[in-house]
Amino acid sequence: MSHVGVGPRAVMRSVAFLTAGALALPAMAGCTSEDPAGKPLAEQDVAAAARARIADGGTLRWAVDSVPETLNAFQSDADATTTRVAQAVLPSMYRMDERGRPVRNPDYLESAEVVETEPKQVVVYKLNQQAVWSDGREIGAADFAAQWRALSGKDTAYWTARNAGYDRIEKIERGANDLEVRVTFDRPYADWKSLFTPLYPKDVTGSPDAFNDGARRELDVTAGPFAVKKVDTKADEVVLTGNPRWWGEPAKLDKIVLRAVPRDERVSELVAGELDLAEIDPDTAEQVAVAAGPRDAGTGTPLMGPDGTPAPGSGTSALPGPQGRSAAEALRSWAVANGSDEEAAEEEILAREKRRKAEAKAERRRKALSGFEVRKSLEPAYTQLALNGADGPLADERVRRAVARALDREKLAAAVLKPLGLPAEPVGSHLALSGQPVYADGSGALGDQDAKEARALLADAGWVPGGPVKKTEDGEEAAGAEKSADEKDEKKSDGGDDGTYIVGEDDKATDDKATDAGDRGEKDADDADQETGERHSSGKNTAQGGAPGAYAPKGTAAPAGAAAAPVAKDGKALTLSFVVPSGPGSKALRTVADRISDMLEKIGIGTEITKVPDESYFKDHVASGEYDLALYSWPASAFPATDARPIYAKPVPAADGSLNVAQNYTRVGTDQVDQLFDQAMGTLDQDKARDLLRKADSRIWAAAGSVPLYQRPQLVAARENLANAGAFGFETPVYEDMGFLKKGARGAEAPASPSK
Repeated sequence: MSHVGVGPRAVMRSVAFLTAGALALPAMAGCTSEDPAGKPLAEQDVAAAARARIADGGTLRWAVDSVPETLNAFQSDADATTTRVAQAVLPSMYRMDERGRPVRNPDYLESAEVVETEPKQVVVYKLNQQAVWSDGREIGAADFAAQWRALSGKDTAYWTARNAGYDRIEKIERGANDLEVRVTFDRPYADWKSLFTPLYPKDVTGSPDAFNDGARRELDVTAGPFAVKKVDTKADEVVLTGNPRWWGEPAKLDKIVLRAVPRDERVSELVAGELDLAEIDPDTAEQVAVAAGPRDAGTGTPLMGPDGTPAPGSGTSALPGPQGRSAAEALRSWAVANGSDEEAAEEEILAREKRRKAEAKAERRRKALSGFEVRKSLEPAYTQLALNGADGPLADERVRRAVARALDREKLAAAVLKPLGLPAEPVGSHLALSGQPVYADGSGALGDQDAKEARALLADAGWVPGGPVKKTEDGEEAAGAEKSADEKDEKKSDGGDDGTYIVGEDDKATDDKATDAGDRGEKDADDADQETGERHSSGKNTAQGGAPGAYAPKGTAAPAGAAAAPVAKDGKALTLSFVVPSGPGSKALRTVADRISDMLEKIGIGTEITKVPDESYFKDHVASGEYDLALYSWPASAFPATDARPIYAKPVPAADGSLNVAQNYTRVGTDQVDQLFDQAMGTLDQDKARDLLRKADSRIWAAAGSVPLYQRPQLVAARENLANAGAFGFETPVYEDMGFLKKGARGAEAPASPSK
């Protein structure tokens, strides 16, 4: 689920999300024009080519975020690279197609179906007759049974991340022959297709020692088109080579090298010719696009830069230089003739020389990047605004709903996706993305963006504009100081202004004292800025004078004209802490955070934005609950009943008195949502399960613990002649089909890869 570089994909170690949940989905009937699931918003972009057009051999150098700590995808510290390796070297019973729907993987599975439902659910897998492990042993029931025992949760000696689904299996047996595996469940399980993907050999899952330690740095036995040659922590790379016992279509590439390259260093590695494929940020994508754009017929340089101005080196010098003389002599003559002195001419000469060197460097960079192209799609993950409902103002559902209804999600999606030429549509579901069977826009349960209604919700919760900003004992600013019970009663009897807001001149200071207070507040905020990072606080200058005007009772919504007035309750202004990551790959998130802050300011909510290092963002802030607002992403799951439940389950007290939140980092949940997930997980009626999940999504929207914003962009720099690789979108990569085009395969001679 980048975007945060340490996003939820990296911190959510759930096996279902990192492996099976990202690969498969129960088969559904085809969509009709009325089906709210729709279709994917963007197609994959992988330069698809038939295998006959791809040359045999070559090495693909592929940038990844990290060398994995473990090659066991079912351990808690598995990451996205672990998944990448597992897809290339291990069996998967199902794989995801480009529409985010499952297809049976015929290399391993001839068929799989539910053969009994009463008295218990029984699934029979019929395996491909040619499917063997790299040591020559047939893939069979023993491997299925060993994986079930390791992941069932019954033996705590196995260090597993999650047991979902495997804990519902009663037994696994050999079927009618060695190629059949019979799985009996003790409870109905709708998401049975999520299991055994990936499938590890019994050598890995057969004992706790082998499971816990044996598969962390090497996999001796595999069964995919590739095998793991080595995990080199010194060189920061994982090397995959062809599997000689592979029975399917032979891999076109000789080798895949997964290199750990920080995102802010990838453009340099591309320029140096050290990479063939790399996910990149928008700035790098722009550089690659410009390098591959229209060029001058004579010089080969770009005609225009990204902003529409003449590109460097395009022959648009500002000053003339007559033919037959040196540039310096010509410039001096031109300067003298136009009333300048030689000193000014010398300065101009130096400036031009500096520009010339910069242009030469830019031209070398452009030539290096001209052999790449940007492939783009939408990642199967969405970015959301999380609202921490554990305590504070956001513990009140009305305040959360007010925040959610203040957001213009279309503008936020457009800010991130429109400049990239990608569909800028807000995500309408917490549980699926457009094109997946469960998808339906459930945001109607919350309501459309409406600032007036948002202010009414705040007022109903007791947060109303008005009252002077005062300093509390701890130095915080407060609007409308809290009064004693006697004072409140006295005000009520006298027709006073307790709990009211002033209509008309809410945002104007009426005397010098109020103005001075505002100046002091702004200075205090600026000073605090330097301690905690960048801040965006609509409560910086919130001094309100006792301007005359009409009074409204507590609970009355503020009029449109009072949108900028900060709201307060019990003497405190409503200001929310907004934590964002500070890394170079999180620029888009920080832009979105600023825009959200502006939107909240319009309904009187202040925000205090604090940048924190990427490496501590999730662990020390989101997961630990040290935030009010945060932005992070979740990957789309093909099995939301199983995989999304821990994200939205109601937190429960743990034995030690702490709160067990699982992956529900917003701490917002309801019994009804839990029941809907459980019902969907336990029914084998796919239509019923889909409807139950859509209903659960509506309830999640209504609780306003999180607000889906947009599907994440997927930008990949790929060597021009690299085929069947790039922005995969929903689809599971087909590793054996990746490779470099034969010369002339595109009708013109394709550049040879330096990797070959």
